[in-house]
Amino acid sequence: MAVELNHTVIAATDKQRSAKFLTDLLGLPEAQPFGPFLVVQTGNDVSLDFMDTEGDIRSQHYAFLVSEREFDEIFGRIREGGVDYWAGPGHQGPGEINTNDGGRGVYFDDPDGHVLEILTRPYGSGG
Repeated sequence: MAVELNHTVIAATDKQRSAKFLTDLLGLPEAQPFGPFLVVQTGNDVSLDFMDTEGDIRSQHYAFLVSEREFDEIFGRIREGGVDYWAGPGHQGPGEINTNDGGRGVYFDDPDGHVLEILTRPYGSGG
């Protein structure tokens, strides 16, 4: 059996708010409760399990590979929602996207400061 990522837990100050932010922007189905988690299911059967956490949250990075059409739709929702975005993960290139490897990519922060990214070509894939 090949090793595959099944799920990851994402710390949040408000799991409802964070899960809704992600599902609304990415156009994913509504998060479903499972134990202490709110589970967001992606198209490749990997789930993002949001969990309320007290105290400081360490920022993590989550990248989502999307089609060109999906990029346009998601990026439209980012702009319509007034969400700040950048061409680079360290907030480089404010208000810009990148064209790495012949694709398009953009970074934005979730309500707890996790760095989210959508990209149309995996990095290192050429272009």
